[in-house]
Amino acid sequence: MTEGEARGARLLGGEDFSFAAAIGGWRGFVESIVPGFVFVVAYITVGGFRVPVIASVAVVVVMVVARLVQRTPVTQALSGFFGVALGAVWAWRAGEAGDYFLPGLWINAAYGVGVFVSMLVGWPIVGIAVGLFRGMGTSWREDRTIKRRMQAASGVLAATFALRLVVQVPLYLAGSVAALGTAKLAMGVPLFALSLWVMWLLVGSVGRPLAPQDPPPPT
Repeated sequence: MTEGEARGARLLGGEDFSFAAAIGGWRGFVESIVPGFVFVVAYITVGGFRVPVIASVAVVVVMVVARLVQRTPVTQALSGFFGVALGAVWAWRAGEAGDYFLPGLWINAAYGVGVFVSMLVGWPIVGIAVGLFRGMGTSWREDRTIKRRMQAASGVLAATFALRLVVQVPLYLAGSVAALGTAKLAMGVPLFALSLWVMWLLVGSVGRPLAPQDPPPPT
């Protein structure tokens, strides 16, 4: 589980929803988009695949080193580093700038299938996460209404992965590298945070005691 996924699971199990927490804070948000942004800018201005790949890897290395020097948590920066490194290796071996984004497409497809299968077998992934973080275990499966809400929230997550593929795969096949990079940035952390909010609206009250109501006024 990546840092972003763990953060999402914690948010779904929390009492309140915070968009700042969903994007990993402003620093985390910047760290998540800067490597891809630098890649797109380098591709537009220089072209080819070597300069964009080297530039994006250099940026993410600088971000990891900066966190190490400042002695701040490096988990999110390292997660971004491995993602960038995988795309960089793929693009370098293929000799095509567009292949920088190919591992991400495969990962989205795998996650989407995984979420769909979890729904199909009656163990929606959102239910598992919420049950874990709220101490419910698997008791949510005993209430049909709650289980349907877990299924619906998992459906939102699956739809997020599917939407990315619907938009980005045609751009990849068309060789529209700049458009693909831009779409990936827009459909990365911002879209995931929005999806988390919708999921939280569906399951945020599950497993929590109802607030006590004021007694009726005396007549």
